[in-house]
Amino acid sequence: MTATGLAALLVAGAGQSQTTAPQQPVSPAQAEVPDQADTETLREALVQTYRTNPTLTGQRAQVRTLDEDVAIAKAQGRPQISATAGVNQDLTRTGGGNGRNFSAGVDVSLPLFQGGRVRNSVRAADVRVLAGRATLRATQGDIFTEAVAAYMDVIRDRSVVTLNRNQVQVLETNLQASEDRFEVGDLTRTDVAQSEARLSLARSTLAIAEGQLDASEENYRRVIGELPGDLQPPPPLPPLPETPDRAVEIALANNQDLVSIQNQVRAAGLDVRVASADRLPTVEAIGSGRYTNFLGSQDERFGTAPGELPNTETTTGIGVQARIPLYQGGIVGARVRQAQAFQSQLIEQGIEIERAVVANTRAALSSYQAARDAIESNEIAVAANQLALEGTRAEQSVGTRNVLDVLNAEQELLNSQVALVTARRDAYVAGFQLLNAMGQAEVEDLNLDGGYIYDPAVNYERVSDRASDWDSDPEPRPVATRTVYGPPENTPVTPPTE
Repeated sequence: MTATGLAALLVAGAGQSQTTAPQQPVSPAQAEVPDQADTETLREALVQTYRTNPTLTGQRAQVRTLDEDVAIAKAQGRPQISATAGVNQDLTRTGGGNGRNFSAGVDVSLPLFQGGRVRNSVRAADVRVLAGRATLRATQGDIFTEAVAAYMDVIRDRSVVTLNRNQVQVLETNLQASEDRFEVGDLTRTDVAQSEARLSLARSTLAIAEGQLDASEENYRRVIGELPGDLQPPPPLPPLPETPDRAVEIALANNQDLVSIQNQVRAAGLDVRVASADRLPTVEAIGSGRYTNFLGSQDERFGTAPGELPNTETTTGIGVQARIPLYQGGIVGARVRQAQAFQSQLIEQGIEIERAVVANTRAALSSYQAARDAIESNEIAVAANQLALEGTRAEQSVGTRNVLDVLNAEQELLNSQVALVTARRDAYVAGFQLLNAMGQAEVEDLNLDGGYIYDPAVNYERVSDRASDWDSDPEPRPVATRTVYGPPENTPVTPPTE
């Protein structure tokens, strides 16, 4: 099954209108659009979203924090080096002069055996990086789905506004014609009142539609980062599964939320091993070096002739030190059980996410199929209402129908046109939601390559093996664009290179 592109969403031939004026075909291209942007395609909107949406840029930063956890875990297995220096002066001393000295030393320790703590910590951090990347991909799919919905909402609401604006114009003409015919005695005051009431109702409906359009355009700017321009119909969706079982099968194999929770469960299992390592001995190699200068106070301290005792002293030493835990008050057992409980929690969350994926996939496919059926029914309704309006208008001209019959026929046509526009929007959005649930709303699937593509592996390779205590990144700056009018001075409005 191939999803139909929303080029067909535009109501072709909105039908005939009121008593005296034919209703002209309308399309969203006739709707008012802001001057802030030019003609825009769905791909361009998704590229803009991908580059500057704050949810995405924030999630990328979250993945970078997980990259640093790998470097932190590896640091536990590296040598630790520290230096000390100090000047000391004895204030009182019995049996000799007061001493003073300057001392400096270096201590080195190298972990030899940590009970598997370091190895499992590094493995857990690596697995959490994989989970974070899967979460990033899932977030991208969710944001792309939100962007597609925002894009289609604007197209739908502009079409609805255009249809209602056209309806108001025709009703205004119809009211004028009714008043003219009333003046010559061809119609009654009741006919004029009915025309006035229907025009007022149409103006009210138009005001509501315009308000909804404003809300949709602001939501578009919130998600995509700028006001919509003249939005073009989106391309057709790729083929979608025919059955719910097939859709669920694809989703269970590709959904990134499932990939993320599975990796989180693996990492939690490694955390149990890390906690258990506190029960095992640890062994480390140690080395030290000390230099002491007594600053000429040795002879005074011990009452010897000047120069008889050395005023400097140097010592070095190496060794191996083991720590064997015998009893730690039960803290290790508590930490192990805590880690196991957390792993159990994640396992249950995995089942919860799996349920949600199954339900969302089936619901999206059902919504898509229902919207497709609604499109077919509404297309028939539009065609039938067009014929009914033409017939009612003809019958009214020979006196077998009244003004109210024509007004009702026109309203039925408008309602079916709006329903058709809405059904086509719903079909496209539901189809994209299904793609997202099946893990097929990725950058590659959306043809967003060839430009800026964020690769989380680049930062991982950059930082995971760093061993410098003095290494840091530049001061963070915003990547997402702001949507306030007139950004303050020195506020970046274009994303810097991540």
